Parts: sequence; C-alpha cells; structure tokens
Amino acid sequence: MFGKSVKVAVAAVVAAGALAGCGGTPKAGTAALVDGDRITVTDLSQTVRDWREQFRTDPAANELRANPANPAPQLAGDSESDLRGALTLLINFRVAEEVAEETGVEVTGGRVDDAVEGLNRQGGAESITLASGLPRERTRDLARLVATQVAVMERFGANLTNRFDPATQQAGQKWNELFRRTADDMKIEINPRYGSYDPGKFEVNPLVNRLSSPDSGI
Repeated sequence: MFGKSVKVAVAAVVAAGALAGCGGTPKAGTAALVDGDRITVTDLSQTVRDWREQFRTDPAANELRANPANPAPQLAGDSESDLRGALTLLINFRVAEEVAEETGVEVTGGRVDDAVEGLNRQGGAESITLASGLPRERTRDLARLVATQVAVMERFGANLTNRFDPATQQAGQKWNELFRRTADDMKIEINPRYGSYDPGKFEVNPLVNRLSSPDSGI
C-alpha cells in the first residue's frame, strides 16, 4: 500500500482526484451528472445522514479527521460542506473508473481486498472512510479508488515501497494529471446549489450568494 501513515493515506485518497466544471444545469433532483450517470439529491443527502450518524460514534475516525493534515473539512454545523465533500468523492469514484479503463488497468476484487487490508493496517478501513466523509458502506468504493491509484502509478513506474523515490513522486504527478485530464474530457455537471468547482484546488467551493443573482430554482 502506497504511504505508511494514516494522514498520508487519507490525504492521497481525498486529494488525488479532480472534478470538471459545471457544463450546464442538471434537472431537478439531480446533485450531479457524470457522463449521464446521475447522482440524486436524495441519495447524496441520505449518504451524508448515514455518515454523520456513524462518524459521531467512531473515535478513530474523529481523531483522523481532526488531524490538520487531513484535507477533509471538520465536522461542524454546516451540512452543506458535508454534502460538498461527499459529492466530490462520489464523482471521483466514477472518474477513477474511467481512468482505469483508459489506461487498460484491471482493478480486480483481489486488488480492492488488498487496498482494504492496507487501509486496515493504517488505522482501519472503515474509520478512514468515515474520516474522509463517507459512511462505512462506501469502504470498498474508497478502497477501489486507492487500488486504482496504486495500479496506475505502478503502470507509470512507481516504487510503492518508497513514496519518496523520485520515480514514485513522478508517477504520482502523472496520476494527478491523468485524473484531471480524464475529468475534463468527461461530461460532468454539478447542481449549482452545491457550489462551484475550483480546478486549482480539486474541490467544490461553496456557492457565493449575490443579492443580484436569482435563485436557481433547483
């Protein structure tokens, strides 16, 4: 498993992916469209409700999320930030599938199992999933993203036993570039109620309310 500390694992998982900008306005009830694949507002809201309930009772996840090195936002009263964080990962999962297809990498169930075990050794796969902003039932989805990154970086010549190896760092840069380019080529539309995507930071920023801007009605 690439990386030896929990904070590195969480940071790699959360920050590695990218989203494309909104190219249109999804229909009512849609949080995002990824090449026509719909993420509904209902599913997103339920995902975050499940996550919040599970997160509060997992001390390890709380400790991980409180780590300053973790790019996931801290749990607070702002449910919109929780929605944006979850939506980011749900979209990244789908982009990662496209990356694997484009590079000809097969992410088998065995590779996902290995990624789960790697996360377990670094603090617990389920706790890391919760610290990243998703409920436990999304653990294998998160592990698949990790497994995809590992497989693609191996294809790029990474030495995954040494994250400081120049070859590994170069492979990581190639992964980020490929992920960004793949997302740009995909048709990804985000409901503006969740904000706007900042390609420089790989995150969905909150919507800036302007008195002169009418409500989107979505």
